[in-house]
Amino acid sequence: MAALVGSPPMPWQRYVLDVALEIDPATGRLAYRKVGLSVPRQQGKTETVLTVMVHRIMAWDRQNVSYTAQTRIDARKRWEDEFLAKLDASQLKGKYHPRKTTGNEAIIWKSTRSRLGIVSTTEKAGHGPPLDLGVIDESFAHKDDRVEQAMSPAMLTRPNAQMWWASAGGTDASVFLNEKRKSGRELIERAWLTGEWPAVAYFEWFAPDELPRGDPATWFTCMPALGYTVTPDIIRTELESMDASEFDRAYLNRTKEARPPADPNVPRDEWARCVRPDSRPDTSRLALAVDVAPLRDWTSIAAVSPLPDGTVHVELVDRRPGTDWAAPALARLRELRQPIAIGIDSKGPVASLLGELAGYGITPPEDPEKPRVGDLAVLRTPDVAVACGQFADAVRRGTTVHIDQPALTGAMNGARTRPLGDAWAWSRSRSESVDISPLVAATNALWALREREDAAQSDYDVLDSVL
Repeated sequence: MAALVGSPPMPWQRYVLDVALEIDPATGRLAYRKVGLSVPRQQGKTETVLTVMVHRIMAWDRQNVSYTAQTRIDARKRWEDEFLAKLDASQLKGKYHPRKTTGNEAIIWKSTRSRLGIVSTTEKAGHGPPLDLGVIDESFAHKDDRVEQAMSPAMLTRPNAQMWWASAGGTDASVFLNEKRKSGRELIERAWLTGEWPAVAYFEWFAPDELPRGDPATWFTCMPALGYTVTPDIIRTELESMDASEFDRAYLNRTKEARPPADPNVPRDEWARCVRPDSRPDTSRLALAVDVAPLRDWTSIAAVSPLPDGTVHVELVDRRPGTDWAAPALARLRELRQPIAIGIDSKGPVASLLGELAGYGITPPEDPEKPRVGDLAVLRTPDVAVACGQFADAVRRGTTVHIDQPALTGAMNGARTRPLGDAWAWSRSRSESVDISPLVAATNALWALREREDAAQSDYDVLDSVL
């Protein structure tokens, strides 16, 4: 059918169609009453849903198919400019009758008397005659489930009814899409655990946040048409010309999150200019720091390292759920890397790890005037303000470099600050939309480096003279 319409299926489309249109041998009916499809833009989503709709009106008698997009106007434009135009240019021309009367648009298949029409995105969408196939395209534009709730009752008496929703990634406002993606993932995960598959087929291609947006290997994980109808050179051009968050939404199928109001203390723009993808730390000259999110659901370890050109490399070493992994991980890093110091905020949520760290021999120096390599550098309240100002200044001056790790950059972009005396500090409570523990860890690691660099240098010099 796809070939007849003029778009022979790519492997990913064949896979989706093969699974979504499976027949339950026990009933002889479609196995899935609902189908979700989420892929990046320009991957062939429209051709896929068109194939499903044409197949339905061509193969079955007196079927009622309804299509909707962002709005009824958008649906009409796609119906006429893409669907009808594609059919008119295919081998199927002449087998259907187009009716273009506004408000009564339909493609009517002559031999089956089945029709493909369009509906609005209101609560009345799909009301009327029984519905055999409903397609909610561009689902990112829907702020609630009113279209689905309108279509579903019209399908109850139709034994082979099926509803599709399809979309690329949306924004925080894409309530319908975000809920569908969340529930779809949960259904698949539960099915793999239990072996019991639901009456919903869900397909999604997207790049997790930890994968770098500029790496072609990332593109191949989430763009199933790459190498078929889209080339890496085209995607590279899009990357260079688009806003990063919009590129993520369109081509990596990530949800575009609202950017919080600008905080004048947060050097977001300067941080973006400090990206150096090929930067690597000097592993013989590291300072580390650890931080914990307020809900204790995430822990981050960061490292900083001075480089020969006078800049400081900043990197998120690890970020994982919970806190139980942090102390043994730091102990192992201390053994392997002999860091100049390990920064920790004595008043933050991470302070609860002090006892666990002591169990691994990671403690503050016995003699503050003679710190040892790998000792804790503990920030007191005044030190926190100094550390935050120090880190922000370094970013604004361009004396820090980083490799644009999503969790660290996301923390910078979502961070807010709070007054601390006559200065300021990172605010965990005001940075509600993002976990800023990666940024706090990086800030404290830089402070630890500055506090202990001279003392550690003396230690290294003595050691070198002995050797």
